[in-house]
Amino acid sequence: MKKSSRLLKQAREVLEIEAQGILDLVEKIGSEFEQAVELILNSKGRVIITGIGKSGIVGRKITSTLNSTGTPSLFLHPAEAAHGDLGVVTADDIVIAISNSGYTEELTNILPTLKSLGVKVIAFCGDQGSPLAKGSHLFIDVGVEREACPLGLAPTTSTTAALAMGDALAVALVNRRRFNRKDFKRFHPGGSLGDRLSSKVKDVMLKGDRIPLVLEGQTVEEAISEIDQKGLGASLVVDGDLILRGIVTDGDIRRSLSKWRDIMGLRAEKIMSASPKMIYEDERVAEAVALMEHSGVTVLPIVDRAKRVKGVVHLHGLLGGKEFRVNGGRKTTKGFDS
Repeated sequence: MKKSSRLLKQAREVLEIEAQGILDLVEKIGSEFEQAVELILNSKGRVIITGIGKSGIVGRKITSTLNSTGTPSLFLHPAEAAHGDLGVVTADDIVIAISNSGYTEELTNILPTLKSLGVKVIAFCGDQGSPLAKGSHLFIDVGVEREACPLGLAPTTSTTAALAMGDALAVALVNRRRFNRKDFKRFHPGGSLGDRLSSKVKDVMLKGDRIPLVLEGQTVEEAISEIDQKGLGASLVVDGDLILRGIVTDGDIRRSLSKWRDIMGLRAEKIMSASPKMIYEDERVAEAVALMEHSGVTVLPIVDRAKRVKGVVHLHGLLGGKEFRVNGGRKTTKGFDS
C-alpha cells in the first residue's frame, strides 16, 4: 500500500472512531441530563466549568458556547481554585466538572469545599464509580469505548465526546429558553461582537461613581456597603491618590468569617486580596475577557501605568448584560451589570 493511501486510511479510521464515540452517547442520555438542564435553568447564578489539561480546553469551549447562547458561564481552573479562586463561586452557581477518568485529583480536591458552599456539581466523566461521579449531584456519562490514539493514551475520542455533550447541553438550554434568532443577534449583532472585543477597555468600563471602592483605613463594613450599593460583588481598595492596593470580594468576606468572629470593624486591607488582577485602560476588551476567564475572576480593575484606578469591568457585563455606549456615543448591546 502506498504511503499516502495508508495515511488516508488512518485518518478515516480516526474520524470513524470519534464519530462512533459520539453516536454511543445517544443511548447514554437520560433523566440526569434532563435534571442538569432544569438545574441550570432554575439557577440564579452562573454555570462554572472546570477541568484540567485537554478537559480544560474542552471546558473553555463549552463556556464560550454557553455564553453566546444566553447562559452566563465562566471557566475556573481547578488548580487555581484550590489556591483561592474558589472565592468566585457562590451557592447559586452550578459547577460542571469535566474528567474522562473521574479520578483527576485537582477536581476531587475541591469537591468538599463546593459541597460546603451548597453548590450543585454536574460531573462529565466516563466512570460512574469514580470519586468525581460519586461526589457530584449529577453524573453525565461521556465515556467512550476507545481513544482514536493508537496508543490509547492521548485524549482524542474522549475529548470529542465531552465537547459534543457540552454542545448537546447548550442546545437543550437554547430550546428550553426559547432563545431565538433575535436573541442570538443581540449576542452577535452583525459583527459588533468583534467590534466590542476590539474596543479599548477605557471605552466601555464603568467609571466615576459607578466604581465600587473604599480607601485604605476604611472598615470591612464600609466595603460591604459599597459592594451592596454598586452590585458588582467586589470593592476596590485604594490609597488617597486612587492607587490600587487590593480588592475585597464576596469570597474574601466569606473566608474572613472563618478567621474572625466579628469582621465589620476590621480595616478593609486586613481581608483584601493584595495582588488583584488588573489591566491597563488602553488594552482591548478581548484581553480583559481572556484575563478574567483564565484567572477565574469576574471583576477587573482598570488602571493607568501608575496603577491609579480609572474604572472597572465585570465579566457578566461583557458577556451578556445591559446596553452600554462607547465614548463615541454608538450604542452597543451587552454592556455592564449595574
